[in-house]
Amino acid sequence: MTQLTATLWTELPDVLHHRGDPSAWAKMTRPGQAMHSFLEAAFFDKDGNLWLSDVPYGRVFRVSPAGDWTQMHQIDGEPHAMRIAPDGRHIAVDYRHGLIELTGDTTFDILSTGGTSPFLGLSDMAYGPDGALWFTDSGRTSLSDPRGRVYRWHNGDLRQVLDCVPYSNGITVSPDNAWVYVAATRANQVWKFSTRLPEDGMPMVGTYLHLSGGLGPDGLACNAHGWLAVAQAQAGRAYVFDAVGDLIADVRLPRGLWTTSVTFDPADPHRLFIVDAQYGGVFTCQIPTPRT
Repeated sequence: MTQLTATLWTELPDVLHHRGDPSAWAKMTRPGQAMHSFLEAAFFDKDGNLWLSDVPYGRVFRVSPAGDWTQMHQIDGEPHAMRIAPDGRHIAVDYRHGLIELTGDTTFDILSTGGTSPFLGLSDMAYGPDGALWFTDSGRTSLSDPRGRVYRWHNGDLRQVLDCVPYSNGITVSPDNAWVYVAATRANQVWKFSTRLPEDGMPMVGTYLHLSGGLGPDGLACNAHGWLAVAQAQAGRAYVFDAVGDLIADVRLPRGLWTTSVTFDPADPHRLFIVDAQYGGVFTCQIPTPRT
């Protein structure tokens, strides 16, 4: 295992800091604290742009390879994550509205609110190699109320996969489309289950990782090698594990404790990007190949 220190790549420009009253989400999650942004859900598009969601103020940003920021969407909502679907649509999980499509600068369509079992408050999302969308529904669940959910949405069909997670949060799919990893934040665990779901009922689920410290795992990401990166919230660090769960790297941030999101550069699977929501910074680090 290697301990590394990430370096700052870019941060939210001062001109994009929110300066008005805190939103309802900000008041709920950080009562009494000023919050200029809270960045989540980093991912790269095919052109090498980095995308980030600003949950409390309904914004989605695109950051160019040169580090230039552009606000692409701002809605009356709380988008925890956005991804570009295989057909090019901007699909988001919104804590207030549910599963939505961002249709313009300030407009959106609601795709699902959970049907007969309304969503608790959606949290994160990931597309698998087969085009299936996996997303989490955390609400305010925890060890005292472990009913966070995981859903799959594919070809317009919504299926509830799990309903027993203590704050279901970050989610990612292995590059061979065999496994789903989901952060059970309030248990300080990462769970793992097969993408091959049973016809009825829930899949068998196991604890893949049991971490310590901080609040617990938040964002997750896999690279082409099958390595799993984990953002450890309120700990100022991220971890990288190999496909069998051995720790490859412990990456510390030089400032900020709110590590919310991680993503690998698709052009370089060893380059990890880490988001800190405390300061609105994006940090990066090269992950070395582990010794055999």
